[in-house]
Amino acid sequence: MSIVPAPPPDGPLFAEVDMGGDASAPTVRATVVQASTIFYDTPATLDKAERLLAEAAGYGSLLVVFPEAFIGGYPRGSNFGVTIGNRTAKGKEEFRKYHASAIDVPGPEIERLAAMAGKYKVYLVMGVIERDGYTLYCTVVFFDSQGRFLGKHRKIMPTALERIIWGFGDGSTIPVFETPIGKIGAAICWENKMPLLRTAMYAKGIEIYCAPTADSRDVWQASMTHIALEGGCFVLSANQFCRRKDYPPPPEYLFSGTEDELNPDSVVCAGGSVIISPSGAILAGPNYDGEALISADLDMGEIARAKFDFDVVGHYSRPEVLSLIVRDHPAKPVTFTSASEKTEDAHKLL
Repeated sequence: MSIVPAPPPDGPLFAEVDMGGDASAPTVRATVVQASTIFYDTPATLDKAERLLAEAAGYGSLLVVFPEAFIGGYPRGSNFGVTIGNRTAKGKEEFRKYHASAIDVPGPEIERLAAMAGKYKVYLVMGVIERDGYTLYCTVVFFDSQGRFLGKHRKIMPTALERIIWGFGDGSTIPVFETPIGKIGAAICWENKMPLLRTAMYAKGIEIYCAPTADSRDVWQASMTHIALEGGCFVLSANQFCRRKDYPPPPEYLFSGTEDELNPDSVVCAGGSVIISPSGAILAGPNYDGEALISADLDMGEIARAKFDFDVVGHYSRPEVLSLIVRDHPAKPVTFTSASEKTEDAHKLL
């Protein structure tokens, strides 16, 4: 592995970690972005995303994956004033500000991200906080290199205190997109530990498995390696690298229980972004050193070589013993019959 030297101040923002591939086999250069949100400032975060995307494209990347909640922010350390049976006025105001930083899907920010993907001719996988009315979702949005919005995945199981601020996704947003560079999908942070969700994605033929996360612990690497081996796919995990100063200062924003131990340069999320091959080999990363672009050339022939050993939903499955049913329709709390009646009337007129 070679690391490109740090650029001068007026050059690219970050050095890139660069891996070579086998020139005799089809390859896809992919980049995972390890960088922090500009918290509570979505326009500035979008500007930063474009600078990073431009750099990755300049390195020849065809696919760029950003971390969980990059647009809208991961509210690390905040408890939103919640205790069982009580919510504080300050916590409610924090949620109002967080809600204001989220984006609508579709919406103007999605249009800008699509334009960025088209401008730099890359496939873009971006972690966002999605606003749907007054409920927020931790979501990944996908764009092709022509600047088209492909769709989204909503995190189906927020972890621990995340459940007080994010809604639950359903089976209708577990897509795997077939593209010229491979079949691309995503699972977010700890939902990667859900075997049935992974199995659904394997059944859809995923080849480039994106895993935006907020988990920088060493044990996360074991999960990423296991998924690559289990699924016979490339795994691209992108995490933020954040210091305390990347969040608003106290008392506007507090890291509950640890604020007194932190200074502006304290690392509150150490990254660990990584790219792993279907054979379990680490192609790039994990990086714990700071904000960075981490790239590798994906030898797509490696997928078939790995599946020869183990195809989890193919020759290594036993459907007569074990099977999975995925309810992939939207789970709506309210359905209006008038809408279906109008559809039926329209069909009758045809």
